[in-house]
Amino acid sequence: MTGSHKVTAGLQRGSRARRTATIGLSFLVLLVAGVGWGYLKLTGQIDTFSADGISGDRPPSSSNGQNVLVIGSDSRSGANRKLGGGKDTVGRSDTAFLLHVYGDRRHAVAVSIPRDSLVDIPACKTPGGDWTAPQHHVMFNGAFSVGDTAEGNPACTQNTVEQLTGLRVDHTIVVDFSGFAALTSAVGGVPVCLPQDIYERDLSPNLPTRGPLVFAKGPQTVSGQRALDYVRIRHGIGDGSDIGRIKRQQAFIGSLIKKVKSRGMNPTTLLPLANAATDAMTVDPGLGSADRLLSFAMSMKNIDLHNTKFVTVPWRYEGARVAIVEPAADALWAALKADRAIDDQDVGGKGKGGRGGTGSADASPSPAAPAVVSGTGISLAVYNGTTINGLAARAAELLRAHGFTVTVTATASTQDHTSTVIEYGPGLRSEAETTARLFTGARTTASDTPGIRAVLGSSYAQNPSPAASTTPGTAASTADDGVRSADEDLCTDLSYG
Repeated sequence: MTGSHKVTAGLQRGSRARRTATIGLSFLVLLVAGVGWGYLKLTGQIDTFSADGISGDRPPSSSNGQNVLVIGSDSRSGANRKLGGGKDTVGRSDTAFLLHVYGDRRHAVAVSIPRDSLVDIPACKTPGGDWTAPQHHVMFNGAFSVGDTAEGNPACTQNTVEQLTGLRVDHTIVVDFSGFAALTSAVGGVPVCLPQDIYERDLSPNLPTRGPLVFAKGPQTVSGQRALDYVRIRHGIGDGSDIGRIKRQQAFIGSLIKKVKSRGMNPTTLLPLANAATDAMTVDPGLGSADRLLSFAMSMKNIDLHNTKFVTVPWRYEGARVAIVEPAADALWAALKADRAIDDQDVGGKGKGGRGGTGSADASPSPAAPAVVSGTGISLAVYNGTTINGLAARAAELLRAHGFTVTVTATASTQDHTSTVIEYGPGLRSEAETTARLFTGARTTASDTPGIRAVLGSSYAQNPSPAASTTPGTAASTADDGVRSADEDLCTDLSYG
């Protein structure tokens, strides 16, 4: 890394329980709010981390939206020490969001990945140039500490997220919490709400007595150190878990975005925010200039509060750790990969049955909802690539019901296809991708032959119904407690357990 504002040492395990997880909120807020990053030119060089550690084995790029990994770091450098930064010499991160910005640039969803999630960490590069052996079934936040450096290892966290989700991470940003504190002060404070009174021991659980009152129950406005204290609270609310803290952090982000937007998008209000963010950020080389940040952020200025969603990856407890629940998590990642709306039924949160994000270890979570597909103006031929009679006719009926024009139904030249393939000629990629949304697991492939051809595989016979239900490019409703909107009531769903 270069520059003087690097993410550095983390907190010792005991103190991190009360002081950390103070997030890359500042960048996430400014990003979704569409702040004019051109102002960063006034504040000096933006720090970048090396791309050498990013894996060469990555998911393919997608034309459907963009994915931004936001990592919150613990740091003991500079002003961070006074605010409760780390005390050891290894960079740590206890909070991460994967922000998916939909292709229409009017909707976004931030997916929280709990720090204690048990995941596989792939091979990662250390400062000495060596690559580590893959780690299996270990805590997610361990990826940032690979290499035991003060700066942390954002490339390793990015590799881990890409392996976990199957999504290509377009950009990665690390934010320290001194910048976050400055941001909350720059906006004049952030409205929050507490489900109960909070005492000093709730922030520092090793104290012998509960100490004085720190936060009174109900709505209030916080900034600076008090804002940090709010987003760090874990003990004394609900079951004292990191999951509950994530829910309050998501509410805080929504409130901060709302506050930024309410102040107006003009130089007078935005310059202090840009200044605060600049001093806190370390970004990937692709965002390492003010011009790139400006172009990237301004492309998302039309995302409104209701269409800014927050969700936690489907989870359940596994002892003292968190297990990511399948197939619900895979369905969530698939929805984002296809730029589809997410399903708010049991996607994280406390679910319907108690402690786990899906109610219990044996629960069967609901999958992500597919999108409504309109085939108006799209013509194609349908071929049965299996030995199952009538499959092409069945698919043609489905396609016509969605407005497609089916020109041919026939048997393919070979009948050994497992997956459905949508072949498309020059200039028809978008139409082919729309077609593929109707067939679970379908892939698209380019061809020199004009037109579109759907070659059906046996997977279609096993799963013929797409059950389309939501509008393409939009995020799900907030009817379920697993999904939160930035415009939601501050005092709702702030605890867990």
